[in-house]
Amino acid sequence: MLLNYVLIAVAVVLVIFMLFNGRRTRARQAEQRAKIVPGVEVMTNFGLFGKLLSIDELSNVAEIETTPGTIVRVHRQTLTKVVSPEDTPTGDAPRSVEEAMAIANREAAEKEAEAKKDAEAPEYGERVDEDPITKATTKRAPRAPKKTEN
Repeated sequence: MLLNYVLIAVAVVLVIFMLFNGRRTRARQAEQRAKIVPGVEVMTNFGLFGKLLSIDELSNVAEIETTPGTIVRVHRQTLTKVVSPEDTPTGDAPRSVEEAMAIANREAAEKEAEAKKDAEAPEYGERVDEDPITKATTKRAPRAPKKTEN
């Protein structure tokens, strides 16, 4: 009996959560649509960046200028977001393929040098004669002369 009430309460909470979450999502989408106006930099859902030239509401076609003189026509629903200057990566992110390759080559060389250094290290339990600690611990103490009874 108590279990039935708990299940009903959980179901009610889930329905309420879905209603509020749907409202929040619709509000966010409406805000995003309001930002997408001709003249702004946009990104499509397949990664195409460009300046939005026009939107035709009747045919659902948007025109994007990717480079000067190159105009691409896409469906209006593919416009994902407005690209702002704070969205662009800053800091240590590579700016070109060549820079990314240089970073990758440098990291590979560092890993190779570390692996070579590790390969030269002795294995666990391996005896190394040129190690100063091993030399100090393997030397025997000098023997005292035998005492003779006279």
